[in-house]
Amino acid sequence: MQEVLDFLSVNGEPISLWPLLLLLMAGFGAGWIDAVVGGGGLIQLPALLLFPGITPVQALATNKMASIFGTSTSAVTYYRRTSPDLKTAIPMAVTAMFGAFGGAALATMLPAAAIKPIIIAALVAVLLFTILKPKAGELSRLRYSGRQHYSRAVLIGLVIGGYDGMIGPGTGSFLIIAMVTVLGYNFLQSSAKAKIVNLFTNLGALALFLPTGHVLLGVGLAMGVMNMLGGYLGARMAISKGSKFIRVVFVVVVAALILKLGSDLLLGR
Repeated sequence: MQEVLDFLSVNGEPISLWPLLLLLMAGFGAGWIDAVVGGGGLIQLPALLLFPGITPVQALATNKMASIFGTSTSAVTYYRRTSPDLKTAIPMAVTAMFGAFGGAALATMLPAAAIKPIIIAALVAVLLFTILKPKAGELSRLRYSGRQHYSRAVLIGLVIGGYDGMIGPGTGSFLIIAMVTVLGYNFLQSSAKAKIVNLFTNLGALALFLPTGHVLLGVGLAMGVMNMLGGYLGARMAISKGSKFIRVVFVVVVAALILKLGSDLLLGR
């Protein structure tokens, strides 16, 4: 057991059992939330930042390592059961990956607090839209076709991918609401595509974070196993419950994200 705890070290300091259990629980909860509506970083990032000595960049990088296990599992689960439109999802995912790589590069140089007010304002608008438009996202009614559809999908991927690489929490929620409001997909199809895109954004961010040594490998792998289990169960529940269930969870997660980012801004964190 001690050898395992030594492997799960934080900057050379071995982690004790109870903090490890906390991280594992955070990984599972984040995987479940990410699979349904995104926003698992709400749980994983604060849990990682509880540990002394972990820098914000290390927390972000390790969060990406853990999340990639869950997003890959939920993406496969969604694909097998809902057959999402890959002609839209793949180009969107590839551009999102490049956006995430660029965002990760910025994360090593810019303070996240510089853009938090803009993110909070966007989330408030998203929440109000979802509450005031209860029928939005129940059925797929595509608003564009051909080149217009794909160009908008690619732009969504690039912009939100950049955000994911730089900050992260709420990426899945932003992807879902963009696909519901801009492209016209329902919540279930949007969530399925968001998992594919999110998988690629995690890959893009890790392409920078891994070579630069920012990932705490032991912690990331341990959390990743639990994230994978949570992602599998969350994806299956979302598929079985449908768009209405996803919409309810979406509202709760976005509201929690607004409270978290808002409190961080007020407290100067």
